[in-house]
Amino acid sequence: MPVTLYPLASLSQIERTPSHEDGIPAELEEDLRSYGCKLIQQAGILLKQKQVAVATAQILFQRFWYVTSMKQFGIGDIGMGALYLASKLEECPIRIRDLINVYDLLLQRASYSLKSTSSNRSSEFKYVPMSYFGSTFYDLKDALVVAEMQILKRLGFHVNVVLPYGTLVNYLRVLGLTSREDVCTRAWGYLNDALQTPVYALYAVPTIVCAAILLSTRHLHVALPSKPPNCWWELFDAEWEDVWSVCGYIMRLYRQKTPESEVRLLGMVSKKGVRQWLEDHSPSLPIRQGGT
Repeated sequence: MPVTLYPLASLSQIERTPSHEDGIPAELEEDLRSYGCKLIQQAGILLKQKQVAVATAQILFQRFWYVTSMKQFGIGDIGMGALYLASKLEECPIRIRDLINVYDLLLQRASYSLKSTSSNRSSEFKYVPMSYFGSTFYDLKDALVVAEMQILKRLGFHVNVVLPYGTLVNYLRVLGLTSREDVCTRAWGYLNDALQTPVYALYAVPTIVCAAILLSTRHLHVALPSKPPNCWWELFDAEWEDVWSVCGYIMRLYRQKTPESEVRLLGMVSKKGVRQWLEDHSPSLPIRQGGT
């Protein structure tokens, strides 16, 4: 495996994430990570931000949770800070007021969905703009500034990100697949979907690109040499076990979620919601029997 120029999570960080140490189950943490990245993607679309900045923000967001617990910071605040920071890194800055307005819209819509689901209402969502002389704007602004600062601090200013798109084009050329538009489009889509998973903080870019190509070619029934000693992914220094693991992360995104799990995620966007969930699901302490 070639040496990477960007940080990856260590084995100890992967086995025991800070959120897991605080009592958040692994599956729930994975879903919260995914939902936080969806908020970043939605905000980027509404802001008409470049995809490179949105992708960078999602990768920084995923890295952050290997050094910090969701009990300490909300996924909404960190997502907002990551997008603001990534916009600077990719030299396509956005106005802080615009970012706050967009996240206020997304958070209001999430809150509305939570309330409408619990009360079985079906009325249409209507956005209520915040007052710039009220506390909401300044609270979100403070949260954004703190989130950006904490990302830089806790990642040790290691914010270099390598995006996979150029690597994908090169690999498709080597494999002779550039003429297959369906393969190229689907593989590109898998790389974008993978941004909602932790794989960019766990594996090198060649491994992730190979996983996207593998999923695309298998779903479209495109034959590639896959039997030893002629395994196509070995051309790119990728290990089969790692490629297959990345495929698993991506495919788990498409599993059907229950309405209860959707409601649970909406209620845990903030650290307050996470702490409330932990309090409600913490094991009760055993009652000590009296004695001498």
